[in-house]
Amino acid sequence: MFIDPHTHMISRTTDDYEAMAAAGVVAVIEPAFWIGQPRTYVGTYIDYLSTIVGWERFRAGQFGIRHYCTIGLNSKEANNEELAEEVMAILPRFALKDGVVAIGEIGYDEQTPAEDKYFRLQLELAKELDLPVMIHTPHRDKKRGTSRSMDVVVEHGIAPRMVVVDHNNEETVQEVLDRGFWAGFSIYPSTKMGNERMVEIVRQYGAAGIIVDSACDWGISEPLGVAKTAKLAAERGIPAEQIRKICYQNALDAYGQSGQIKESDWLDPPAIDQRNLYEGNSILRGGREPLVEAPKVKRRAGELIIE
Repeated sequence: MFIDPHTHMISRTTDDYEAMAAAGVVAVIEPAFWIGQPRTYVGTYIDYLSTIVGWERFRAGQFGIRHYCTIGLNSKEANNEELAEEVMAILPRFALKDGVVAIGEIGYDEQTPAEDKYFRLQLELAKELDLPVMIHTPHRDKKRGTSRSMDVVVEHGIAPRMVVVDHNNEETVQEVLDRGFWAGFSIYPSTKMGNERMVEIVRQYGAAGIIVDSACDWGISEPLGVAKTAKLAAERGIPAEQIRKICYQNALDAYGQSGQIKESDWLDPPAIDQRNLYEGNSILRGGREPLVEAPKVKRRAGELIIE
């Protein structure tokens, strides 16, 4: 069993859900993010957030995957302060919905004053709601931005164990782990972090505090990044217990602090019935025969099968 704790499934096809389920992914977490096209008014944000707490949860379930999400104003759009103010007003109502496991992904992009302002406001929202935080570390000037993100979290009195610092690399991992934060790694085909590099990081640092995700989105990305990293790690001699931690247990421990995600959600999975509709809509097209499947054999806690 695998958890992919950073997937932008709104950008993916149903084929990706099918492939992920076949690879052993039992749960995904979808962070609110920048969709590639700047949003121009708050209504588009409302529709987007409604999709990731609603339709995507249904769509994943049609393949036996449990879907969770994080809610937040991303750092890039924080620079549109008129939009940002309106988004901040609607975030609390979405953050309280079922299946929301954190405030995120938030943090810095260009490290502007506006980004800093709305990062801090959202940290306070997370404190108020007692939710974990998912931090997006900047693509540029990453080391400074990562250190600064953690400094701000500490300033706001949030315990590091409540915060996942994502998109790490070799120059940031030591400080993140030393300071007691969860260290997320996004496995991209050619950027951020490849799975071979990831295996070497686990070999060097061990599995404590490390979380592997795919961060698959509308770009060139790999929805099977977690499963493929687990497979390579096994081939390279990484112990099974360490693989289980980085590809499953650590994510569950970090986001389980929300009270919204728990192992029993998928250890005794519900039946799959693709005849079901969401707002009158189905995942089926062209007269395709629906999959109707009785509940599977109950999974075992700690089960790890790498094929």
